[in-house]
Amino acid sequence: MDSAVSQDRIRRIIHIDMDAFYASVEQRDDPALRGRPLAVGRGAARGVVAAASYEARVFGVRSAMPSTVALRRCPELVFVPPRFEVYRAVSRLVHEIFARYTALIQPLSLDEAYLDVTEAVGAHGSATAIAEAIRAAIRAETGLTASAGVSYNRFLAKLASDHRKPDGLFVITPRMGPDFAASLAVERFHGIGPATAAKMHGLGIRTGADLRARSLAELTARFGKMAGFYYGISRGIDERPVVADRQRKSLGTETTFERDLTDPADAEAAVTHLAAKVWALCVTRGIGGRTVTLKVKYADFRQITRARSHGGVIASEEVFVASALEVLRPLFPVERGIRLLGVTLSGLSVGGGEEEGEQMTLAFRV
Repeated sequence: MDSAVSQDRIRRIIHIDMDAFYASVEQRDDPALRGRPLAVGRGAARGVVAAASYEARVFGVRSAMPSTVALRRCPELVFVPPRFEVYRAVSRLVHEIFARYTALIQPLSLDEAYLDVTEAVGAHGSATAIAEAIRAAIRAETGLTASAGVSYNRFLAKLASDHRKPDGLFVITPRMGPDFAASLAVERFHGIGPATAAKMHGLGIRTGADLRARSLAELTARFGKMAGFYYGISRGIDERPVVADRQRKSLGTETTFERDLTDPADAEAAVTHLAAKVWALCVTRGIGGRTVTLKVKYADFRQITRARSHGGVIASEEVFVASALEVLRPLFPVERGIRLLGVTLSGLSVGGGEEEGEQMTLAFRV
């Protein structure tokens, strides 16, 4: 087996991912929405899809898509406004279920998390048994379904949770891991976005097996500091630990688009969606922040960041979103399309709740 998995201490990692979380909560709470193509978001001209039900995904509707595009793809699409306070409450219940089995919980968002259950398997039999118990408890206590992946590292656990969605469980053992990674198209790898996948395709790298065939030196020459990560995951190796309660300097998220954005309305919709995700995660963790940073990568791979700092902790989601949009708008019109946008909140503090300062400073970094 071409693997560097340590045989003296194999981790047991579970990745839990709620199925179409926001949309599923809405369908749970309103029976009239069940079985219908549903989007959580605002259907206005500058609205954006925050989440799509599986019925809507059949038509190609997905999160971060402008509402106008979603409606063209699915004219029967039903929009409902987001209820983040409800999603946060459900997320807290789900995390309470996780905590019954391990303290090593690393949330990624309201609807997904990594759990290291290495020390818990003695009391519960196996990581698979724990994952089954968690899924059953989520269904019983929230009325929702979750998919789970079980493996010996984070990379494969996340791949496994995707493998049988929705409402599924899949296990990738150390014996299976390297071959499983080798069999996948590189665009299925978490950590390889559309732009990197396209670059790999241009080099003849289309699968994990193709990636594994390249030397670390060659990958370093082509992909720089990410080469070691790509080299490892193509072999089923990922040494990143599950880190709970770590002190963070920032919280953020980003997305790479299937097509480059040139329309300011599309970019504003995407930034609104990203900012809402970051704010929801901050609320879940009970933290606030002072500085909003926008990351922009253009079609020619030139990258810039723009930041706006507040005099105090940002008081509301509306202020956070508005600040992100204020930073974005001066960038238009664009000479080249935008391939990636990211939104980050920094200057973090636990609790938040301070009044927002009146004075704001604008910082620019290229």
